[in-house]
Amino acid sequence: MSDIGGLEAIYLRLAPEDIALVKFVFESYEEVGVVRTLDRHAATIVALVARDFLAEAHAIIADLQTRARVEVIDAPPEAGEDWLIKLMQES
Repeated sequence: MSDIGGLEAIYLRLAPEDIALVKFVFESYEEVGVVRTLDRHAATIVALVARDFLAEAHAIIADLQTRARVEVIDAPPEAGEDWLIKLMQES
C-alpha cells in the first residue's frame, strides 16, 4: 500500500476475466474508494481507498478472495508516484 493525498493505494493482481467483477463489487460500497485498472493484460488494478474506510476495503478484498483469485501485491513499476498524483488531480 502507498499513501497519496489521504488515500491508500491497494494494488491487486487477479485473473483478467475478474476485473469487472472486482471493480463492480468494490465500487458498490459507496465512499470506500475507487478502482482503476493499471494493466488489463496483466490484470493489475489499484483500489484508491479513503483512510477512514481501510477496514471495510480489506473486508471487501477478503470476501473477494473467497470468490476469485485476488492477490494483494506491492506497487508495480507502472504505478509510480507520478501516475497516482496525476490520477488524483483528474478526479
